[in-house]
This record gives sequence, C-alpha cells and structure tokens, in this order.
Amino acid sequence: MRIAASFALVSSGAIVCLLFSLLLLPWRPSRIRIGNVYGKAVGPWAVRILGVRTRVRHRERLAASSPAIYITNHTSTLDLFIAMCLCPVGGCCIAKKEIARIPFFGWAYWLSGHLLIDRGDREGAIAALSATAEFVRRHRLSIWILPEGTRSRNGRLLPFRKGFAHLAIATGLPVVPVVLHGAHERLPDRSFRLIPGELEVEVLESIDTRSWKVETVEEHVEQVRGIVCRALRPAQRPFEPPPR
Repeated sequence: MRIAASFALVSSGAIVCLLFSLLLLPWRPSRIRIGNVYGKAVGPWAVRILGVRTRVRHRERLAASSPAIYITNHTSTLDLFIAMCLCPVGGCCIAKKEIARIPFFGWAYWLSGHLLIDRGDREGAIAALSATAEFVRRHRLSIWILPEGTRSRNGRLLPFRKGFAHLAIATGLPVVPVVLHGAHERLPDRSFRLIPGELEVEVLESIDTRSWKVETVEEHVEQVRGIVCRALRPAQRPFEPPPR
C-alpha cells in the first residue's frame, strides 16, 4: 500500500508538470526547471510515504558546485526519488528511454525536456550526449546521470560507462559523486518488498575536470569510480578479482 500510494502521488504531480510543460513547450530550459521543481515538491513526500528517512551528509556541496555533473550509484527505484529530491533546479537528468513508457511520470519526464537515451543505439546515444553537452554549456545547466547505466541487483558497484566523462570534457563542469548507502536494502531491485528505515546519502567533494582529455578518458572514469568505491560501505563495493 505504501508503494502504491507513493507512485500515486508521483503520478498526480506528473499531471500538473505535464500541463506546465505544455504551456512552456517552446522553452526547453524553463521546462527542465519545471521538472526540477516538480521533483523537489513530490520526491520528498514519495520517500516519506515509503517510510524511508533520508539523511544527507554534506548537502551544501550540491549548491556550492553548481553547475556540475552529479553522478550516483544505482541499486533501487528509490534512487529515482532521491534524484528528484536533490537535483538542483536547472539540472538536466539523463535516463534510459524506457522511462518514457511509465504512465504520467515518464511522459512528464520526456515533455519537461530531460534527456532520454537508447542504450542499444551507441551512435545515437553519443550524438544525444554531444547535443546535451552543448545545450547545458549554453544555458549553464547541471547534469544528473547514473554512470553504471543499469541497476545493480545486489547493491555492489558496477563498472562505469564513459558518457559522464565525455560530458565533463565537453562542458568543463566538475563531477560531484552522490553516494547512496543501502538503498537496495530499503526497496530491493525487482521487488515490492519494502523495508522502512534510514537511507544515508553522502555528497562527496567535487572533482575538477578541466585537465581531462579524451585520450585519457578511461583513466578519468576509473579515478571517479575508485572515489565512489572507497566511499561505499564494504557490502556495496565490487568484488575484486583474486591477486595473481
């Protein structure tokens, strides 16, 4: 019942967001900000209805680094609600295209101007990210992205894709890791089992990307992944291969 009530709230708010987005159809930056306002109004209540108490460490770093590229680990549907709560106004979220199929919420996400990418179309995804880089640079927007590209079923950190690093190189924006501790324990993946309790979110220090280069993009990706990995609790760190 908690999960149903939470999604009902999200869907109801999405209808209002849809209406405002239609009125602002010619102005994408304004539609993105409307989506951010919707997230900040609805996201915290959706989390509370689920019985989850969010404790954010170093929240001030979000505003202090804006505009920036915010990245977060992905283990639960809760991650979506946390992103709605924390993404600064003026933050363009990047998600897989399947989200657009979700009634009301997905429609509002798409119409509010946030980016949807097709993970199966590599060239199309690259073109979309390039266009987004130019768009956020021109309008001084932030980006919120899940660099793993998919949800971790066991909570352990997956390999990062390179998209966020290419965006950082193209925009010169700093990267700010936002680490979610134990979201998969509150609302496990592919499950309707809800375990109310506290969810700790930690905003790490921003990472200067102005010296990053395309030629060394893999090094930058692993650098950031290492920072996130060290910040995670041991139970969420990836399994390391045995030493040779």
